[in-house]
Amino acid sequence: VCRKHLQEIPSSSSNVSTSFTWDWDSSKTSEFLSGMGVSVLKKDKLGNENTPQDLLVSSPCPPQKRQKVKEKERDFVIVRRPRLLREAESGVSWDALPDELLLAIFAYLPLNDLLKVSLICKRWHRLSFDESLWQTLDLTGRNLLPGVIGQLLPAGVTVFRCPRSCIGNPLFKTSKPLRVQHMDLSNCTVSVADLQSILCLCERLQNLSLEGLVLSDNIIKSIAKNLSLMRLNLCGCSGFSAEALELMLSSCSMLEELNLSWCDFTATHVKAAVNHVTSKVTQLNLSGYRQNLQIPDVKTLVERCPFLVHLDLSDSVMLKPECFQYFHQLIFLQHLCLSRCYQISPAALVELGKIPTLKTLQVFGIVTDSSLQLLKETLPDMKINCSHFTSIARPTVGSKKNHEIWGIKCRLTLRNPSG
Repeated sequence: VCRKHLQEIPSSSSNVSTSFTWDWDSSKTSEFLSGMGVSVLKKDKLGNENTPQDLLVSSPCPPQKRQKVKEKERDFVIVRRPRLLREAESGVSWDALPDELLLAIFAYLPLNDLLKVSLICKRWHRLSFDESLWQTLDLTGRNLLPGVIGQLLPAGVTVFRCPRSCIGNPLFKTSKPLRVQHMDLSNCTVSVADLQSILCLCERLQNLSLEGLVLSDNIIKSIAKNLSLMRLNLCGCSGFSAEALELMLSSCSMLEELNLSWCDFTATHVKAAVNHVTSKVTQLNLSGYRQNLQIPDVKTLVERCPFLVHLDLSDSVMLKPECFQYFHQLIFLQHLCLSRCYQISPAALVELGKIPTLKTLQVFGIVTDSSLQLLKETLPDMKINCSHFTSIARPTVGSKKNHEIWGIKCRLTLRNPSG
């Protein structure tokens, strides 16, 4: 420690004015600085100062830039020390962000970009396939190569919209049940075996649309495992037996909307449907069965399903005005479709105006334009021929560009390259 020779300093109460001086021993400089943990800057043979030796050893950096100073201070050089933490120059590193924050950022990414960031590193790949990001997925009208479905659906998808797509072999790497609850595969190009490999892993379905697909008894049995199924659209399907249909309808007792229109049904299929459909159903479409749907079937159906609100029996040419008595028993009936039931005359339709709850009536093909106007005047409180198509159990009604199924919007949507 360097010595300081100080004159005696009087107490604060003294009136004596004093002063002190410093006597610095320059030979003790190194010892003093060492005690403070500071390295001494050494001069090289040319008289220039260098950075401390410990920094030179630990930080292999390029030669330091030296700044010139005034002539009278030629003995001194200002040295810019290297930045030991380079990340400080550009802010916080992505690697320093916690998983929760990265997931919050990834949640704003569209599907195209989410798939791109999954290729950055292993950590980002793991986070980009976190189930919280894959709740809803829309792959409408895509060509899905083998393995795509098998990788995406197990990521935690609960809402899957994929109509009019070409689906390759899913190639699932897991046998665990999927979390899918709402799925639309309407009018897809998919083999029976590949469709079965998807549906055999589904046990939580609430809404399902397989419109226009070729099915099998095994597929129908897989559907039967979804005891919470509320909406089922099998319009235009084929390939399954009446026995499998009976099993499925008996198991799915929670069904509220069922569309079995225009399937490849025999009279046996139709009888299985009307005798085993759950009594809880409120919307039912059994149109398109020509001679296979008889008036006794209507009687059985009405007795079994007293809570029907929407009933479509269009294109059943065996129906006559005699079946109207059964419609009167449906105290909740609001919408009735009897289009192209040619044995029902326009005059007989007036009797349907006695159903107090009935709001809409579709009778396309039965009435001419002139008789339609007369019928509207006779039944002013009823909307007649206001809709050509039924919406029963269908996933998308109206615009197909809203990325919704059964009112649920899909966030992850594959954009076109031009978009």
